[in-house]
Amino acid sequence: MEPQSQNLKTAPFLTLGRFHISEDYGFLLPNPLILPRNLALPFVEVSRNLGLPPILVHSDLVLANWATRNPGGPLEIRNLDTIVSFPGGESLRGFILVTVLVEKAAVPGIKALVQAVNAILQPSPHSLLQALQQLRVSIQDITGALGQMHDYVDPDIFYAVIRIFLSGWKDNPALPVGLVYEGVSKEPLSYSGGSAAQSTILHAFDEFLGVRHSKQSAEFLHRMRDYMPPSHRAFVEEIRVAPSVRAHVLSSGNGQLLTAYNQCVESLAALRTHHLALVTKYLITAASKAKARRTSHLPRPPRALEARGTGGTAVVSFLKSVRDKTLEARLHPSG
Repeated sequence: MEPQSQNLKTAPFLTLGRFHISEDYGFLLPNPLILPRNLALPFVEVSRNLGLPPILVHSDLVLANWATRNPGGPLEIRNLDTIVSFPGGESLRGFILVTVLVEKAAVPGIKALVQAVNAILQPSPHSLLQALQQLRVSIQDITGALGQMHDYVDPDIFYAVIRIFLSGWKDNPALPVGLVYEGVSKEPLSYSGGSAAQSTILHAFDEFLGVRHSKQSAEFLHRMRDYMPPSHRAFVEEIRVAPSVRAHVLSSGNGQLLTAYNQCVESLAALRTHHLALVTKYLITAASKAKARRTSHLPRPPRALEARGTGGTAVVSFLKSVRDKTLEARLHPSG
């Protein structure tokens, strides 16, 4: 028997299905809301190993996405670069790297939380006062770092391009049923998009200062903790169950401690006011401009997303609520 005849007898019949080619749609995905199995399975497996949901989150975009151009140089934008990116050009780079600088500005504040908790356990009023003062300075530095968004991020690019990649598929009117992860679940899965609320910083500060948000805001914020690396989530929980600095300061009768605590609360509220102003510029005002433009080189984002943050919230009312509830945490001397 000739080799060609042998090959014909042993060769499998050719089918399109073996190559994941649709009988009806060819190389097109039959449903663009299906994440193909060859992407979904490894993505979900890696995400589970990291303890994160299978979607772009703050830790992906920011915490693990920066490098120094000159390792010996300063940690500032001109010496930083992103590792991975998507459409958005220099504005995307600026958005990511300014957020990196925000996280860096929080480092003394994070250390101050640890110092303060230990100062309550010792107890050491002087060490606690130092920690509260350091926390206030750190919060103010975070506000300063956040202000660099104005210098590096174009509102039109953020609104029409960058935001779309961060929008996710939970509480997103443009993707109401979610996304099917082939080979993982037959039903669509819904995950929130990347959001500043996924940064551990303000969660830790809120728990430390005893800030209590409204039920609706608290539900969203607590859900965002599922989008943090597990060890960061555990840190927030540890701060939550630690001795209450708010109760300690109030019961101490120490005027210096009370003043320092209130300054932290007021600085945190001011940071949130600044964030609200940024969101107004980059979302609300940018949305109005996009509506007014009849022709533009920029894409028109889905109208359903116009008033929503990347995490899926009705963003302005949410930010006003968390800012106002922060101010309510101020202490008043007893008697």
